[in-house]
Amino acid sequence: METHKEPKPLRIINSVAPIRICDNGGWTDTWFAGHGTIFNIGVYPYAEAQLKVFPNLGQDRIEIFAENYGERFITNPQKDHLYPHHPLLEAAVDYMRVPQNMALQVNIFSEAPAGASTGTSAAVTVALIGALDCLTPGRMTPHEVALAAQYIETKMLNQQCGIQDQICSAYGGINYIEMYQYPYASVSQIQVPNSTWWELERRLSLIYLGKSHSSSKVHEMVIRDLENAGPDCPQLRDLRLSAPKSRDAIYMGDFKALGQAMAENTAAQERLHPDLISPDAQKIIAIARAHGALGWKVNGAGGQGGSLTLLSDENSSSKRAMIREIEQENSDFQNIPIYLSRYGLRTWEYNLE
Repeated sequence: METHKEPKPLRIINSVAPIRICDNGGWTDTWFAGHGTIFNIGVYPYAEAQLKVFPNLGQDRIEIFAENYGERFITNPQKDHLYPHHPLLEAAVDYMRVPQNMALQVNIFSEAPAGASTGTSAAVTVALIGALDCLTPGRMTPHEVALAAQYIETKMLNQQCGIQDQICSAYGGINYIEMYQYPYASVSQIQVPNSTWWELERRLSLIYLGKSHSSSKVHEMVIRDLENAGPDCPQLRDLRLSAPKSRDAIYMGDFKALGQAMAENTAAQERLHPDLISPDAQKIIAIARAHGALGWKVNGAGGQGGSLTLLSDENSSSKRAMIREIEQENSDFQNIPIYLSRYGLRTWEYNLE
């Protein structure tokens, strides 16, 4: 009896992109802010994309496996411009225009929880764009990849989205971003001695609140208020100030000053609307304070669910005790191990021929 054999791919393309934490200055990278300054840090766990490339033999040309969801589907977005399954993935394939002589099996995976307010969707999009870019002779720069990923979310899918998540995933490392006119920005990667890098990595924690963050009426109201207040309103000014403070603190290796900038940013988020700092986030901040933490940042825009970045003091045992108490406080709270990512988007190819 003959057994069916899977066809052998011509090429296998892999890509990874980091997620983002500690986005001091967030909210100022948006269309209604007009201009802004943002500090953020790219970390592992990565989003991953893998493409298996076959010759196009006709039907079912592009198959996507969204591994985290256990969903496998066929898409033909260039023909229909419809995205019924996973719009972000399908729109990215549509935007990148896969050559007609190719068929693809696309596998997408991320160890970071969806909706953790760590830019996971941006990292997935950046990784997928980077892999698809390898199908044609031209190569996009990290900045072009970031702009393309942001365009897909805002223009093709009509979602509210700033620019910093895509930039962090494309560049990696520690970033100081100056958005001079939405969505255009310059990126300065902050280079520090290994001792500062390793110490920062040792002190940082990422705490997931156990439920996905999603946009809400609170966010819609905050956006409406900020839009009406204008780009130079006090609320946005306070948020902008935390980014240069964070940059300067890292350059000096001053973790106390970095923690203060994180806490000031979180307080500025709360002034936008008290519900942006949820009761669960307040519980975690209180525990962190009790264990001598220097700073805390509610990641992303804030609100229900999502995650926090915590910056501990010099005592490793205090950090471990803090994490234990946080996870004992609520079984949904989860410490996600992180490592600073020196690189942003990475792509490489394995040729089977």
